[in-house]
This record gives sequence, structure tokens and C-alpha cells, in this order.
Amino acid sequence: MKTLTSITFSLVAVLAAGCGSAKQEIENVGSDTMLEVANAFAQNYHDQHPEVSISVSGGGSGRGITDMIAGTLDLANSSRQLKAEELELAKKHGVTPVEHVVGHDAIAIFVHKDNPLPSITLDQLKALFGEGGKLTKWSELGVDLGKDADPVVLASRQSSSGTFEYFREHVLGGSKASFKAQCNLLNGSKDVVDFCAKTRSAIGYSGIAYATKEIRVVPVVGKDGKPVQPSAATVLDGTYAISRPLFMFTNGEPKDALKHYLDWIKGDAGQKVLVDKGYVPIRKV
Repeated sequence: MKTLTSITFSLVAVLAAGCGSAKQEIENVGSDTMLEVANAFAQNYHDQHPEVSISVSGGGSGRGITDMIAGTLDLANSSRQLKAEELELAKKHGVTPVEHVVGHDAIAIFVHKDNPLPSITLDQLKALFGEGGKLTKWSELGVDLGKDADPVVLASRQSSSGTFEYFREHVLGGSKASFKAQCNLLNGSKDVVDFCAKTRSAIGYSGIAYATKEIRVVPVVGKDGKPVQPSAATVLDGTYAISRPLFMFTNGEPKDALKHYLDWIKGDAGQKVLVDKGYVPIRKV
């Protein structure tokens, strides 16, 4: 298993008028799916406002939520909502999580760039990735990669990932569903893409923003039986089957620098940064 390399940096940024001039720090931790855009938010905010120190690191949605409940950060990035047990634990710690939707993401299905698979259904994905699923070979999907590459190699996110949780819930059949034991559990979205780029027989899933020219994004068959490519348009109109909101959580309603930063992220400037990084905005910008 690869070790996640957290991207951490500090920025200095000015508080907006009315927020004061004292230096303040924001600690932002969590979702690897959101890591690149969180860094981009912080960098662009720095360019406009040079007096707030913002540090950004990954580790998965679970890490961000855990650290928020422990009181060691200001802002938790997550590609899933909080679980009932997390809300209960937060209550016991005197923490009141407040959910902020900052964008949307499509969970894309990645294969090697030479793989001609034209499309895939949710049932086929379940049979490939889910425990007890019968699909194990590309030839069973009508794809000829040659004898040596016929066995399907599965690339999944690690269990602390919100993407892992969402895929299990919405593709495999619920929180009690299990992935096949032979799934390769990878720490970051970039790791999934790199794995599929280097492994001719691989198939994986992760956020569409991490797609590169070295892999193919496979359309997912929608409710009407037609293949749908993940895009801003198909996420916003609901035709792409595997998409979800992206969240930032605070302990209570944000104030001062933190409120200004979140307002900026949800405003036109922040949403344009989100779009530039390949994610789907909360509205048209």
C-alpha cells in the first residue's frame, strides 16, 4: 500500500474589510478527493487576502471528521456526510458539526487508456467490486485484452476515504456491503489513477477531477439505459449515476476569518477555482 503524501503548506492572507487585521490561522484537513481543490482555494485566497494563515492536508474524510471532533482543526473536508455514530461522538465532545456544501463531484470509473470497454452498468460494477460478485474477467464484459490481461485487477480507495464509503453505499448496496478481498486499497485519488494508467487490466474509481490522459473514463449506464459520461452538466441534471456533494464541516457556525473564507469559497471567486480544478460548482458561475 502506498503511503499518502499529505500536501501541507502555509499561506498568509488578508481578512476582508470588517474582519479586522489581526493574523489568524485556519487548519484544514480531510478528504483526499478534495485535496487539490482545497490547496487551490487556499492559494487563490492567499493571492487576494494576505493575513490569514491556512494549512491544508489530506488523510481522508474520516481523518478530517475525527480531528474536528477532537478539536484539533478548524475546517474538515469530506466527500461524505457524517455518520450517526460520528454525530453522537461529536455531541459527547461538545462539538456541533455544521455542514457546508462547497461543490459536487462525479465518481468516475477509470480503466487503462488501451481498454476499449464502451460503458458499464451499476450492476456490473457491483459484480466486479462487491464480495460475492461473479465478474472476474474482462472477457465476461466483452473486452479482449489478451489472455494474460484477462483477469480484472481492482483499484479501490482505502476504508477511511469518503469515496470508499460512498461507493460501498451507492454501488455495492449499503454500509453493510463488503468489497472483494482482492481489491487493491489505495490511499489517494491520484494513486487510483496512476494504478490504472500503469496496469492494463485494472479498473478503479475516484473523483473525476483526477482524470488524466493516461487513463480512460468509462461512461456509466443511467436509468434510461443510455451510457452517460461524468461532467458538470450530467451531475447537475442528475443523469450521471454516481455523484455526490463535497462538504466542509465546522464546529458551530463559522465566525471571523473562517466565515469569510467559507463565504469566499461558496462565492463566485471560489466556485471558479473549483471549476478550474475539474469539480462541479454548487451553481452556475
